[in-house]
Amino acid sequence: MLRMSSTFILIAMLVGCTSTPVSPTESPVIITEPTTVEQSGTGEPSTGSPITQNTIPPEDYTIQEYPVPAGSHPHDVAPAPDGTVWYTAQHVGALGRLDPVTGETHHIPLGSGSAPHGVIVGPDGAPWITDSGLNAIVRVDPQTEEVQVFSLPASSGYANLNTAVFDHNGIHWFTGQSGIYGRLDPSTGDMQVFDAPRGRGPYGITVTPRGVVYYASLANSYVGRIDPITGEASVLEPPTAGQGARRVWSDSLGRVWVSEWNSGQVSVYDPANNSWREWKLPGNRPETYAVYVDDQDIVWLSDFGSNSIVRFDPTLELFTAYELPSPNAAVRQILGRPGEIWGAESGTDKLVVIRTGSQ
Repeated sequence: MLRMSSTFILIAMLVGCTSTPVSPTESPVIITEPTTVEQSGTGEPSTGSPITQNTIPPEDYTIQEYPVPAGSHPHDVAPAPDGTVWYTAQHVGALGRLDPVTGETHHIPLGSGSAPHGVIVGPDGAPWITDSGLNAIVRVDPQTEEVQVFSLPASSGYANLNTAVFDHNGIHWFTGQSGIYGRLDPSTGDMQVFDAPRGRGPYGITVTPRGVVYYASLANSYVGRIDPITGEASVLEPPTAGQGARRVWSDSLGRVWVSEWNSGQVSVYDPANNSWREWKLPGNRPETYAVYVDDQDIVWLSDFGSNSIVRFDPTLELFTAYELPSPNAAVRQILGRPGEIWGAESGTDKLVVIRTGSQ
C-alpha cells in the first residue's frame, strides 16, 4: 500500500586489542571455537576445511577512539570523502561533525524534538539524516550548515525512522521501524511512503551495484527486496527463523550481507541463484548488530556480546575480532572509506576507527 507526499565448520581467530594504537610487536591471541554449519538456499548443510591462518597481521592495523560531547549518544557515523566524519548525536538532537586530524567536534542543532538516528553522505556531498524525533528526512549543507527538513506526510503517522541509502538515480530510500519504508526525490521534494509487508520492523537498508534496494526487518526477521518501478517489497526468508535481521549491506557482486541480532550470525543472500549462507560469529554469546562491506569486499560487523568489531573474509570464511578499547562500547553502526572502518560507540560517547593499513 502506497501513501503519498512534497548486508561447514571454521576456526575463528580472535585478535585482542586493549590500547590505542596497537603496538606492532603485539601477537594475536588465537582462540578456536565451534560454529554452526553453513546453510545453502535449500537448507542442506555442508562442511569445509578448517582455516588456521590469519589474514591481517597484528602490526597492520591501529584502533583509535575519538571522544564526542558527553550525553551525545552517537548512533550512526558517516565518514565523508573530504575527511570530515559526521555522526548523529541522538540524545541532544544534533548532527555532529568530527575533524579526525585535530579531534575537534562541532554540533549542528536539527530542531526542537530532533532525535537523529541514521546519517549518510549523499551524492551531493551533504549529510542526510533520518530523524525519528522530527519524523523527517533532514539535509545539512556542509558549507553553510543550513538545515533542510523533508517531513513525512501526516498520513504516515509516527514512522520511527531508522536508516537510508541513495540509489543510482539519486533517489533517497529510507526505513521506519513502525512499519514503513519510503523514497524521497531530493530534486523535487516528492516523497512516497509504503506500508511494509508484515508491518513493524524495517531497519537497515542497502542498494546493490545493479540498483536494487533491500532492507532488513528486525521485528519480523526477513529481508525485503524493493521493486524499483512499483516500490512494492517482496519478502526473502533467511534460513534461521526469528534471526532478527537488523542491518544489510551489498558487496560488489550484489550479494546482500545481513547482521542477525537474535541469532548472533551473519548471513548472505545471493540473488544470482536465490541462495543463502550463514555463519555464527566467534564467542559464547554473539549479538550481531551492524554490518558493512568495504571496498575489498571484506565484511565488518559489530558484536555487542564480545564488545568487538569483527572482520569476516568471505573467501577464506575467516573471522578476526578486534576488541574495542572501551568497555560496553555498543557500536550500533559501521561505515567506512578505503583503509578506514568507522563505528559509533553509543555506550561511551565516542567514535572509533580501525585503520587497516591497506591503503
